[in-house]
Amino acid sequence: MTESARGSGNRQPRKRLHYGEGREALLNAAVRVVARGGLRKLTYRAVAEEAGVTHGLVVHHFGSRDALIEEALAHTIRTSLSTSALEPGTGKIADFSTGLSDMVVADPDTQAFQYELLLESRRRPELLPQIRELYDEYFDAARRELGRMLPAGADKALTRLVFAALDGLVLHQLVLGEREVTDAALEQLRSLLRLLEAHGGDTTDESRT
Repeated sequence: MTESARGSGNRQPRKRLHYGEGREALLNAAVRVVARGGLRKLTYRAVAEEAGVTHGLVVHHFGSRDALIEEALAHTIRTSLSTSALEPGTGKIADFSTGLSDMVVADPDTQAFQYELLLESRRRPELLPQIRELYDEYFDAARRELGRMLPAGADKALTRLVFAALDGLVLHQLVLGEREVTDAALEQLRSLLRLLEAHGGDTTDESRT
């Protein structure tokens, strides 16, 4: 990619990739292109340049720009939870979302891509089913981990509240940086979860009287 973006005199031969490898490279390239320039910058040529492959290979794999967008979104659904900190699986509040700020630093493009598509779905309702699938995956992971931590588990409202806090912190760090602010806010969130744990995880009015 670095060489192909330079002058034609220094242009290197295009990569020769196997089918699966080429598809994966193109999806990752699409995510990076959108993360840097927004959805308006997503073209066959931009993705090909980013991946270091031929323009025709993008057409071969996806056929249309809309198909490329939908496939890239599905790709982030498959890969995002594997790098997220939502579900460490220990059931310990101290472990909850400990890697969140690291995730933003390590893979900002995936996070930016998802936010771009989230906003785009307001203009293109056909993207909504996949956006809902993405967020349902997040909600389910958060609810499972809250269930491990809190004696009474977590209902839909509590799950959404906790996830909204995490989602907002990711967005703020993505835009503003301030990793230390993310970490401090997460510790405050864990403190609130410890209070719920101490009250048996009950969020009803009776538990606060």
